[in-house]
Amino acid sequence: MKNMRPRSETDDGAPAGTLARAAARALCTASGIALLTALGGCGVAYISPSVTEEVTEAGVKVRVVPLTSETAIAANRTPYTPRQLPAALTTFVSSQPSDAAASRAVSLPPVPPATPYTIGVGDVLVLSIPTSASTVEQLSGLLAAQNSRQGYTVQDDGAIAIPNVGRVRIADMTIEDAEAILFRRLVEAGVEPTFTMEIAEFRSQRVEVSGAVSSPSVVPIGLTRLTLNEAILQAGGLATPDPEFATIQLYRDGQAFEIPASALYSTPRVQEYPLTEGDRIVVRTTYDPQGLRDDLGERRSIFGSQLELDAVDRDYVYLAGEVAAQSRLPLPFERRASLADVLFGEGGFSTRDGSPRHIYVLRGSSNPADFGGLTAYQLDAENAGNLLVATRFEMRPNDILFIAEQPVTRWNRAVSLIIPNVVVSAVTN
Repeated sequence: MKNMRPRSETDDGAPAGTLARAAARALCTASGIALLTALGGCGVAYISPSVTEEVTEAGVKVRVVPLTSETAIAANRTPYTPRQLPAALTTFVSSQPSDAAASRAVSLPPVPPATPYTIGVGDVLVLSIPTSASTVEQLSGLLAAQNSRQGYTVQDDGAIAIPNVGRVRIADMTIEDAEAILFRRLVEAGVEPTFTMEIAEFRSQRVEVSGAVSSPSVVPIGLTRLTLNEAILQAGGLATPDPEFATIQLYRDGQAFEIPASALYSTPRVQEYPLTEGDRIVVRTTYDPQGLRDDLGERRSIFGSQLELDAVDRDYVYLAGEVAAQSRLPLPFERRASLADVLFGEGGFSTRDGSPRHIYVLRGSSNPADFGGLTAYQLDAENAGNLLVATRFEMRPNDILFIAEQPVTRWNRAVSLIIPNVVVSAVTN
């Protein structure tokens, strides 16, 4: 009985588990050599994507940065404003008129960009000339008055008709560009081109104002920007004794925006909001919660359909490598998503095939001078405590989440590719 020893040790005293692992490694090495030999004989290679710090063949300069609390703070400084939900999805309609003013918020479309006035169909132009007798005599036939205002109306084809010169197309041009065209045409006609051009009547760009105003009308847009307050004043002002419950509705490009009438007197950004061609303003004096609910419901339904048809502008991040599903993931509205949201959301980290030590967020440089620059933020989640950093790292539009494969995954895939080729090679030989 004294010569007996535990069954877990071998004759030389080494633990059986250690020898088993050593034998397994030797077997794997021998198998690997045999498989690599067969792989070379078959002319097949298995290549898996990876992230390395280098300049790629496409000219992308890759810089690998370990993802830590400090680098996450630096990465989060990249400017980003999440997209906002339409007002129809965030508006609450009160059933009580007394709560109407408190429950309604100002809803305005983005401010249109400031651009020079462009001449359009219907505008009336006046060509002014010096009072010199010789010039007047020379231009009397050329610049004859079309009407009592001595103007030329831009016709349907975008042109004005000048005697002895012909039709000159000036629609969609600024006043400066139109003067340059007229100058050239006058020179070509052999006339001293001494004149100035003015717009006598603005008719091509207009805003319709109706509803509870003193004088519903169509208000023209001139050389200066037409504001919401100016348009309502030109229509005679609000015709309601109690603007607290009145609503100004602005219709633009098939969308409706609501502004409490009281905000017209108390909010500068509402008063000075610039209107654009085709805007329609309707002032309503009655508070109809059911009508507002129906309108909101219709707009929400339209927005839902647009989402399904991918007809809404969204910001996306992209999933690649060993993820549950390679795809694009839309960033949420009105908030910022973290790396943890993407990793543990639908399509994120594949614990079976992905390497927790090689989780990368690939982010392109926002500097135009560094167009080919790319930073690869590497998260080492082998220690699960590092996942806390993933909850603090904010994703940005066009980020790419890439997860490298496990070594055993690479091995299994290589074997799955090799063995069929080995069998085919053996059969054919």
